[in-house]
Amino acid sequence: MLNSSMSYRGRWAPKNKNKYEGDPTKIVFRSLWERSAFKWCDSNPNIESWSSEETVIPYRSAVDGRVHRYFMDLKINWNDGRTTLVEIKPAKQTQPPKKPKRQSRRYLNEVKTFAVNISKWDAAKDYAENRGWSFEIWTEKHLKNLGIKIYK
Repeated sequence: MLNSSMSYRGRWAPKNKNKYEGDPTKIVFRSLWERSAFKWCDSNPNIESWSSEETVIPYRSAVDGRVHRYFMDLKINWNDGRTTLVEIKPAKQTQPPKKPKRQSRRYLNEVKTFAVNISKWDAAKDYAENRGWSFEIWTEKHLKNLGIKIYK
């Protein structure tokens, strides 16, 4: 089941180290979805190069008003010259939290997290557009549509 994949963390070593932009010995995945996307990037013949958490974007948080750093899950340089910045998130986290009948601490935390994510994504869109790149959020559905299999 895909939801269970979100708790896995570890280091990942690419087979095609020359395709990785950055130090290939320091690639960290924070979910099986990320690890599977890394494997897909590493073996995809349409990808010239890629990196994970090497692109850092400043953003102003809507929650505290301060500037923070956003580490992109993926930066993909395609063979056709395009560049795509990618955030990998469960579909549930890309939507505003549903308001419960009674407010709870959990709901308030979800609202805060969603507000921070929106701040990050807006900054990433601007960052990408200013460079002629694109920004995408890949959910479990996107991964499946790309043919990315989740390996445990």
